[in-house]
Amino acid sequence: MLHRIAAATALALTLCLTACAPKVSIFGDNGQPLKETVLEEGAEGKVAVISLDGFITDSPERGIFGPRPSPIDELVTRLRVAEKDEAVKAVVIKIDSPGGTVTASDIAYHEISRFREKTGKKVVACLMNTATSGGYYAALAADSIVAHPTTVTGSVGVIYVLPKVHGLMDKVGVSVDVAKSGRNKDMGSPFREAGEEEQELFRTIINDMADRFAGLVQERRKPSEAAMETIRTARIFTARQAADLGMVDRIAHLEGAFEEAAKLGGIKGDPTVVAYRRTLYPDDTAYNSMSASVRPVSLFGADVTHLLPPPSGFHYLWTGAESR
Repeated sequence: MLHRIAAATALALTLCLTACAPKVSIFGDNGQPLKETVLEEGAEGKVAVISLDGFITDSPERGIFGPRPSPIDELVTRLRVAEKDEAVKAVVIKIDSPGGTVTASDIAYHEISRFREKTGKKVVACLMNTATSGGYYAALAADSIVAHPTTVTGSVGVIYVLPKVHGLMDKVGVSVDVAKSGRNKDMGSPFREAGEEEQELFRTIINDMADRFAGLVQERRKPSEAAMETIRTARIFTARQAADLGMVDRIAHLEGAFEEAAKLGGIKGDPTVVAYRRTLYPDDTAYNSMSASVRPVSLFGADVTHLLPPPSGFHYLWTGAESR
């Protein structure tokens, strides 16, 4: 009798959990079409909220159940959906990112700018926990930038990351022979120390990329000469410091970003706030950043990728924050 009661209880619990839980597959939901989810009911005009989170890259993320779309792909896909909906008058890009690769950050800026120019719809960037370097670079494309009161932003600069292994190779008695067509063909090699000429070449590249970033800040934000000098140190700032430097327009919580978007989009009253999901979540809110596909499940029950160094290459990235 007791085992029948236990079995019935287990069945009832399973059915309840199945009914209440979002439809999530451990293999991800990449194949599911995007669906509009109404997060807040309001006026006839819509404000779409799109998340740009984590390390910004245009490379697909790989997991034990296969690759998933890159953050750039997820951003552009949602911008295209918002572009086609005439009821969407403005978009809020919710950014929580320490930055990413130089090219991916520039693509994010380009695609947001292209959306604005093509549709005439307004874009508000809402900076959350961290919106530094490439995260701030992407925000520059917006019509208005709103920072959360506790946001950390800035880090307007470039960093070149290249692990070196020649010291370890010397210890284990391993060497690498290189035949090359020009003296700089193997510049950036992890198998040897960089010479003075090579270091100067990298400084030239880094300065060129940094000038592009600073030029966009100057063009889009028009800070004073003194403010620009401070910004170019590539340090990070609090929301209040960023506002004083002219890097952000307003300090407010997320609802303040929606108010700003509604105002710019010509929506009277509180807007209807929507998001585009592949998986539907009960009692969903704008704070849910699961706009990207479901992340692959770790075999060990924990995601430790943020403990790893960023990939080799040039980055608009603040390395003091989680890189992934």
